[in-house]
Amino acid sequence: MNVFRMVRLHWLLVAGALLAGCGTVPATTSPISSPAAALAPTDVLASAQPPAPTSAPVPAPTLLPNEEPPASAREFKTDFSKHSVPYAEILSGGPPKDGIPTIDNPTFVSIAQAHEWLKPNEPIILFEAGGETRAYPIQILMWHEIVNDTVGGVPVVVTFCPLCNTAIAFERTVDGRVLDFGTTGRLRYSNLIMYDRQTETWWQQATGAAIAGELTGANLRFRPAAIIAWSDFKHAHPDGAVLSRDTGFQRNYGQNPYTGYDDVNNTPFLYHGPQTPGKLSPVARVLTVDLNGEAVAYPYELLQQVGVVNDTVGGTEMVVLWAAGTASALDDSTVSGGRDVGAANAYARTLDGQRLTFVRDGQRTVDKETGSEWNVLGQAIGGKLAGKQLTPLAAVNHFWFSWAAFKPDTRIYQP
Repeated sequence: MNVFRMVRLHWLLVAGALLAGCGTVPATTSPISSPAAALAPTDVLASAQPPAPTSAPVPAPTLLPNEEPPASAREFKTDFSKHSVPYAEILSGGPPKDGIPTIDNPTFVSIAQAHEWLKPNEPIILFEAGGETRAYPIQILMWHEIVNDTVGGVPVVVTFCPLCNTAIAFERTVDGRVLDFGTTGRLRYSNLIMYDRQTETWWQQATGAAIAGELTGANLRFRPAAIIAWSDFKHAHPDGAVLSRDTGFQRNYGQNPYTGYDDVNNTPFLYHGPQTPGKLSPVARVLTVDLNGEAVAYPYELLQQVGVVNDTVGGTEMVVLWAAGTASALDDSTVSGGRDVGAANAYARTLDGQRLTFVRDGQRTVDKETGSEWNVLGQAIGGKLAGKQLTPLAAVNHFWFSWAAFKPDTRIYQP
């Protein structure tokens, strides 16, 4: 990204903070009302029908020596004497605490209602728990970054960091206590740092780890959350619920304030961290999987060519499925106007005790064993296994620089 665009983006963030402080209510008093289990990425796989929610235990933290807290930290009540990362790695993104307002009492609309303002190729975040299926449009998360929700009886937080292209869902129960999350306005390695309102501990979105404050050393449990096209969601889940644009805040939903950010030739904005391995461009899109201590990145450029990848990660037989039809949210001035980057998701490829091997047959994805046809959501849409669902894994979209900063020993998939 050239200097002009970097400066422009910085001031867009600052302007967003100023707007957030004018004519809106604090995130903890949002006027909207409506309602609605987690597996860490090191778990073998995430059940398609999640078990009852469990608390993420708080392990003994590995603390660094005491040092001066980050600049302008006086607005927080965080116990900055406890931290697991150097404070020099934390930068201001422009907005202050809660300058990017979260959605704390989300309301939802039907497929038919959302279809009036969502374009077929628009990216949404798909999340399922307890028999409930919901879509969180990126055009809304772009401006709020965090949705505190309860889905299928499970308290969850659905997050999106535009600078890293990371859409991640976590359970928000830690040590038996349900936490509510807000935005700190700070970044580490260009990645969103959240805070919980109960202890004001700071949490790294990319890893789900508590990095400063009372709960330092704790880890949120990851849940599968896929970025897919709106058309794929509405066809697969006609009874699903969609996050409403009636958020209580005035924002240009549908517009992209980060126009051109995901150009593969750009330099990541506000990134100060380890040098990105040159195997891929820093802003190259990758789907990442971390299972049982093994981390793998699947470049989108490769996935667009092969369509399907059978692999074994951390001892788990898995498959990555890719399909065209999903727009980049960070390309054009509108979310729906972005170029087609497609969607990729990861699944366990053992179904009912049978290991499946997936291949491309023209424009279709089929398994060798039964010849059944599969879509990018891991659903069998034709053949002997029609109606079956593969078990989704907690895979996360990243830009390469973001993933490599936190997982430098990652294996980059090659055929």
